[in-house]
Amino acid sequence: MHLKLSDEDVAFREEMRTFFTTEIPKEIRERAAAGTSIWPDDMIAVQRKLNEHGLAVPKWPAEWGGKDWTPVQKHIWQNEMNLASVLEPLAFNADMVGPVIANFGSQELKERFLPPTANLDIWWCQGFSEPEAGSDLASLKTKAVRDGDHYVVNGQKTWTTMAQYADWIFALVRTNPDAPKRQAGISFLLIDMKSEGVTVRPIQLIDGGFEVNEVFFENVRVPVENLVGEENAGWGYAKFLLGNERAGVTRVGITKNRLTLAKELAAKTPVGDGTLLQDPLFAARLAELENELLALELTQLRVVAASADGKPDPVSSVLKLRGSELQQASTELLADLAGVDSLAVNAADIASPGWAQETVPTYLNFRKVSIYSGSSEVQRTIIASSILGL
Repeated sequence: MHLKLSDEDVAFREEMRTFFTTEIPKEIRERAAAGTSIWPDDMIAVQRKLNEHGLAVPKWPAEWGGKDWTPVQKHIWQNEMNLASVLEPLAFNADMVGPVIANFGSQELKERFLPPTANLDIWWCQGFSEPEAGSDLASLKTKAVRDGDHYVVNGQKTWTTMAQYADWIFALVRTNPDAPKRQAGISFLLIDMKSEGVTVRPIQLIDGGFEVNEVFFENVRVPVENLVGEENAGWGYAKFLLGNERAGVTRVGITKNRLTLAKELAAKTPVGDGTLLQDPLFAARLAELENELLALELTQLRVVAASADGKPDPVSSVLKLRGSELQQASTELLADLAGVDSLAVNAADIASPGWAQETVPTYLNFRKVSIYSGSSEVQRTIIASSILGL
């Protein structure tokens, strides 16, 4: 493949770069870069601005706001967004439920949900994982029993990200407990979070935040027309959704920004007669990360270029694995740079720089990236079987 962008793609990159750095308010981008975004306000403001210019859901069908872009252009769109510290469109809307409704939903569901989903007039959350059904999702127990023109839903979902902001939840529910295969008895249902019987309970995470929640359903009545596609065919829709979720999680641009910040901070940190940036051990550590990130970026370009034929590339598992590891390594580097200043977390009365106080919570939060969208263990298994033939 040719790693050099075509003249057309260079022009497209400049168009995206200009838009992200001029149309998205600087203060919102600065908060995103510092990890201090105002939720949900910043996300809503950014996505609505993107949608206003037709840039919120480029991977959707053109009829519903998508773009007829090449895979390379889609990659450029996301990479420039990351480099400009622009919050990406809410994944639950843009990458998960939107494409499922667009591909498998009835015309009524498409017209009802896709425009407000693209504009973030509806905030979606994902109701997949359960206390005993995480990696083994097919063992889920939340059930939906048909009662006339409604389903009656009972059960529990957990690790439901940002459910505290959500208007609706897209949930996998068991509609046929007697199916010969567990996967065959699952349906994909859209549930209004304001429905009677829905309870959201926050879970405090290791970083001190409340990003995820438990969601309980107690005799929740859901209209039958909120079923996506066919009853008991939800497993196929879920696999389609998870394929979209695992795309674009390499986050090269975000990691690149962290390493740039580390360089700037190290150049201002005195060590002996010079700065930390001049320290051989630190310089070697930074150079190693930069080289590994460059290798990952080139691999990503190779995968993107190869995807033009529409065939899945198992090398995407390498992107997910190394992307996760480098994201975590970059957060660890910044926490080490902060030193003792990192111990003052959200402490306004302590003379510790704001960026330093954010490093440890960010480091702890980013333990998640090697778990979601397919854990590192799962990716290694795919690499071993599909690439190495082991």
